[in-house]
Amino acid sequence: MTSPHPLITAEELETSIGNSDLRVVDCRFELLRPLAGRSNYLQGHIPGAVFADLDRDLAAPTGPATGRHPLPEPAELAGTFGRFGIGAETHVVVYDDCNGALAARAWWLLRWLGHERVFLLEGGIKRWQRLQLPLEAGTVQVPTRAFDPAPRNDLILQTQEIVAAGRQGKQLRLVDARDAARFRGEVEPIDAVAGHVPGAINLPFGECLNEDGTWKEKEDLIRTWRKVLGDDRDAPWNVMCGSGVTACHLVISGQLAGRREPRLYVGSWSEWIADPQRAIATGAA
Repeated sequence: MTSPHPLITAEELETSIGNSDLRVVDCRFELLRPLAGRSNYLQGHIPGAVFADLDRDLAAPTGPATGRHPLPEPAELAGTFGRFGIGAETHVVVYDDCNGALAARAWWLLRWLGHERVFLLEGGIKRWQRLQLPLEAGTVQVPTRAFDPAPRNDLILQTQEIVAAGRQGKQLRLVDARDAARFRGEVEPIDAVAGHVPGAINLPFGECLNEDGTWKEKEDLIRTWRKVLGDDRDAPWNVMCGSGVTACHLVISGQLAGRREPRLYVGSWSEWIADPQRAIATGAA
């Protein structure tokens, strides 16, 4: 792997298919049709790819006070990655069919557990197919490897901290990846309550992409993030979304723009609204 940043191109990946130190992970998933991702995987996937289910593999079971995709326990997640054939020396490439919106979660989880050798496929499987690169059908069996987790809890923002910051008038520079209409509270197709966390800033993750689903150039991303967070690239910031999934996309685009790594509010909007006593804002930030 020669990619110098979190992305890898289809052309780069193709030259590495079959390498023993490579594991490709298919992260396709549809919120309203949870079985569709695996079905699409079985019909055709990048050769050698294993399948990761967002609900079962990349999230813990929900509870009354959690968001829709809680953070798994480190040991359990390490076991999942081990079953995927990922060890300390494994280079991992993750992809989906929705411009990285879901695969970014797997990318973030691996890095949260201390695994740095992970890349997001530029343009996902759609670009792979546009280039007429090979696919294979069915399941893939891989040998289990030992995955030793080293959780980086400094990458996580907790609900209590947001509540405390609100009481103290502290600015957390919390950037919400949801669509603008959802952020403003005009529509809410998924969660029970519309709106956003008071003080949050909106940057829909799609604004960091070109029309074909590839990422914008670095200078474009620098300008985008400057508008959102200002000139100081080393200042702390945080990301959220509906359930801690697409927010990971902002982590990547921020890194591509040269920003320091943010913390992820894993529970995100769906956890925030679990307590009706928490404040809710609507309209533009």
